[in-house]
Amino acid sequence: MKYSTHIQNCCPITKGALHENAPIPEEGKWVHAKHIENISGFTHGVGACAPQQGACKLTLNVKNGIIEEALIETIGCSGMTQSAAMASEILPGKTLLEALNTDLVCDAINVAMRELFLQIVYGRTQSAFSEGGLEIGAGLEDLGKGWVSQVGTSYGTRAKGSRYLQTAEGYITKLGLDKNNEIVGYEYIPIGKFLDEIKQGINPTEALKKYTKQYGRMKDAVKVIDPRKQ
Repeated sequence: MKYSTHIQNCCPITKGALHENAPIPEEGKWVHAKHIENISGFTHGVGACAPQQGACKLTLNVKNGIIEEALIETIGCSGMTQSAAMASEILPGKTLLEALNTDLVCDAINVAMRELFLQIVYGRTQSAFSEGGLEIGAGLEDLGKGWVSQVGTSYGTRAKGSRYLQTAEGYITKLGLDKNNEIVGYEYIPIGKFLDEIKQGINPTEALKKYTKQYGRMKDAVKVIDPRKQ
């Protein structure tokens, strides 16, 4: 390290402020983070690409500065799904600093990584006050038992009203309407569970019947429609 002649000729003055940096909450304890390995936490957040045409929900489980678990969910252009696949291979095993400065293929995933970095290093995580943090695998809980993203898809027009297509429960097959043609319930299929039954050799027709469920006041509906055809 080089010092200018002026600095070299200055008299030394003792530094009086010797207090530590502010501690942050991490997995049930307060930590004076000085190095990247001092950082741990579980959290998720969202990032969007520059033209705002797609978004990524990123979930990270960090232990001692290293990403141990990553869940990447995207919505937008079709290429984002392949980017998510690549990011799922890239992120685990990297330190937070490495991940922050790594091309995660999709701009939305990169932005999500930046936002999560800020959450984690400032102690704004889901596991901030959970002793020991969350176990590796906690990210899969966001997907539910069917291992399928809980995506909400609904479409509406001024002329014909709303059509529910997908909710957290599953794929919508029917909408129940009351006498005023207002939606009072829907019929759905949890796709993950349905496909698991078929993989186990269950007849698809039987599996479909078993996992066709209802939500809301379908029993009170005076009219039932297929949201994709009617």
